[in-house]
Amino acid sequence: MLHPLPQRTPHPALPTTPPPVLLKPPQLQNPLNQHGFEQSYKHVCNLLLSLTHSRSLPKGLQIHALIIKSGLQTIPLISHHLINFYSKSQLPLLSSQIFDEAPRKSSTTWSSVISSFAQNELPSLALEFFRRMFRTGVRPDDHILPSATKSCAILFRCDIGQSIHCLSVKTGFELDVFVGSSIVDMYAKCGEIGFARKVFDEMPGKNVVSWSGMIYGYAQLGDDEEALRLFKQALFENLDVNDFTFSSVIRVCGYSTLLELGKQIHGFCFKTSFDSSSFVGSSLISLYSKCGVIEGAYQVFAELPVKNLGTWNAMLIACAQHTHTDRAFSLFKDIEAAGMKPNFITFLCVLYACSHAGLVEKGRYYFQLMKEYGIEPGGQHYASMVDLLGRAGKLQDAVSIMKEMPMEPTESVWGALLTGCRIHGDTELAAFAADKVFQSGPVSPGIHVLLSNAYAAAGRWEEAAKARKMLRDRGMKKETGLSWVEEGNRVHTFVSGDRYNTKTREIYQKLEELMEEMESAGYVADTSFVLKGVDGEEKNQAIRYHSERLAIAFGLITFPPERPIRVMKNLRVCGDCHTAIKFMSKCTGRVIIVRDNNRFHRFEDGRCTCGDYW
Repeated sequence: MLHPLPQRTPHPALPTTPPPVLLKPPQLQNPLNQHGFEQSYKHVCNLLLSLTHSRSLPKGLQIHALIIKSGLQTIPLISHHLINFYSKSQLPLLSSQIFDEAPRKSSTTWSSVISSFAQNELPSLALEFFRRMFRTGVRPDDHILPSATKSCAILFRCDIGQSIHCLSVKTGFELDVFVGSSIVDMYAKCGEIGFARKVFDEMPGKNVVSWSGMIYGYAQLGDDEEALRLFKQALFENLDVNDFTFSSVIRVCGYSTLLELGKQIHGFCFKTSFDSSSFVGSSLISLYSKCGVIEGAYQVFAELPVKNLGTWNAMLIACAQHTHTDRAFSLFKDIEAAGMKPNFITFLCVLYACSHAGLVEKGRYYFQLMKEYGIEPGGQHYASMVDLLGRAGKLQDAVSIMKEMPMEPTESVWGALLTGCRIHGDTELAAFAADKVFQSGPVSPGIHVLLSNAYAAAGRWEEAAKARKMLRDRGMKKETGLSWVEEGNRVHTFVSGDRYNTKTREIYQKLEELMEEMESAGYVADTSFVLKGVDGEEKNQAIRYHSERLAIAFGLITFPPERPIRVMKNLRVCGDCHTAIKFMSKCTGRVIIVRDNNRFHRFEDGRCTCGDYW
């Protein structure tokens, strides 16, 4: 429900007497005396449009006061412009007050106030006013329907969106390019890509919103290939893409770690001046960070003329993933100094940074600081705290945090505790945690694997085998460990013991040569990371050809010496591989960057940026 607003008798925020200085004193102090009524009315409309574009709130308040004194506020079009002005000034409740006080409400007036709520992230109010409009008998049009479907997308209410889709069909607006595009965008953002594609394919005309909606929808579902195919098709059809389109495609490149393609799109953004968009900037920061080029992320961030909170958060998470912890804390202070209010994502990023640097007291400080900003910790924040305490060996403190949670611990929280148990060999607590999580219902394969690994790390092979058997009995499979390297426009993917690459012979030969150098330098394989009960040479062979080692060997024989070798993994790098890669970097003199499912490791001259804490 909309809270009642004070009546304007007089409005507390508006002057009751003409201010001493206005925009154009001779013209605006009394436009009715200077011009005829129609000319004054048009003049005020033009002024409001100009101030809406310039976002000049103080001058807009002056004009509003003049409108009241001149009696122009009763004209529906004036109400429309005032509603739009306050909407663009991010004051949607003042838009609502103007609407409530308008003596006559045309479809344009309804459209303005519904759009004001939708544009200012108040989707529930937008849909409430949409319902109120129906009760007054006003027919929805091609301006009102897109605002309503946008609100459904924000709320992920596909059911209401389908009703509005049906309404657009009944009223004949489904073929309108703006209505159709908003429906495509709504279905895509709600994850109903099949419905979105059907509407998209049947549209007689398409615009940037419909194309961008489809690209975003496929990217959100992980169908990167189709998202990129649509982007190329849109460019082929000479579509004037916007910053949302570029942002979606750059995120696809980031998720797939397609650095070279991402650089090409960055160049395209630069040529079209979209690189200055804060949305595109956030995506570029994420792209370079996910591809292991943190320097590129810093450069994009520094060159952005306007930074929104999403941009700051993107840079924060990049610093956390690359263990630039001090820079992350500095950025948090800069956010406050810039007059922005950190949100729940900001705190999640900084807690993540604390977790991967083992800064327990810092983590506690930021966790408490959230409440001072009026932010209640969610499941992800609790998972980060449990992860921080668990990795630091404070397992009982982690359990205490879980007991304080106002909600039931999520699977990610239990997973964080199990990770701590595995690192510190507390199989008793791991078994307790496993019992609790299994009692809550079906769990992901990752939980089964974490439990199995915790048992195996402690040498309790029988319990480890039972955990794996439970995984098989439930028809689930452990995620296959993959590592991949980008070479030009190709991505080379490897699994453990892989022999399918065209350079397999050279890869294995390089690994054999490198192993001799590493052993001479002091490397000894730690076969405790082979989590199965096998002996001696079999363990050595099992760990010798892990996927990341094959990918690194491929990079060594393929890339020039000055180029860093960037390897991406879908699972956590094992302890022995982490040690081996340190020796690889020392023996070859190469910079090796490995991204696992948790963070980045930059190996150089026998050292890793994580400080062996991950």
